[in-house]
Amino acid sequence: MKLYNGGLIITGIVVFLALAFFPFYYNIGKVNAKPEPKLEPAIKMSEKRFGKKQCVEPREFMRREHMVLLNNWRDSVVRDKNRRYSSEASGKTFNMSLQNECMQCHSSKKNFCDKCHTYMAVKPFCWDCHIEPKEKEGSKS
Repeated sequence: MKLYNGGLIITGIVVFLALAFFPFYYNIGKVNAKPEPKLEPAIKMSEKRFGKKQCVEPREFMRREHMVLLNNWRDSVVRDKNRRYSSEASGKTFNMSLQNECMQCHSSKKNFCDKCHTYMAVKPFCWDCHIEPKEKEGSKS
């Protein structure tokens, strides 16, 4: 069996494979460390309010489901005018507010939100509607 234009076909296949696998070759050995979000000193607000560090839900739930929770809060506040959230874990009620509830404890957007969102290559649209918090002067990077 004779292969017509065999040299061109094989060259094309080699070029295609080189381009298709380039991202894998380029990133071999480059591993990014998992970011650890830092709670800034404003966590004292939670301690003052509850006597201990407490979020609206347990840590593992928030790491896994915070985006769903925030979307549900948005829908509940905007569509249903419901501003109170009852935590299933603690039974306590919270104000559904990114700026007046969440950002009271997680005060550094740069150290808390941006580190994980950048690591995960996610661009949330929270700040399309909300006013982006300004970093305090003494805030570490």
